Amino acid sequence: MAQKLTSRQRDTALRSLNGWVLDEAADAISHVFKFKSFSEAFGFMTRVALAAERAGHHPDWSNSYDSVTIILSTHDAGGLTDKDIALAQAIDAILA
Repeated sequence: MAQKLTSRQRDTALRSLNGWVLDEAADAISHVFKFKSFSEAFGFMTRVALAAERAGHHPDWSNSYDSVTIILSTHDAGGLTDKDIALAQAIDAILA
C-alpha cells in the first residue's frame, strides 16, 4: 500500500506541479481545467483516463461543458501519496 506523504514531501511535490491546489482537510490536490469546447474537454478526459488506467490509479473528477475538475487522493492510504503526484505530473504532461 502507498504511504501518505509527509507535509515536507507534499510541499516539495506541489512545487513540481502546474496549478494544482492542496485541500488540507481532504489531504488531496485538485485542479480545474478550462477548455474552448465540450469536445476539447472530453478529449482531455479520454487522454487522462488512458494515463490513469496505465498507472492503475484513478481520479475523482467531474465535467461540465468546457471544464474538467480533477481531485487526486489515494483512498486506501487516507490521503496524498506519490501515486497522486505521479498522476498529476502525467496530466500536466498531457497539456504540455
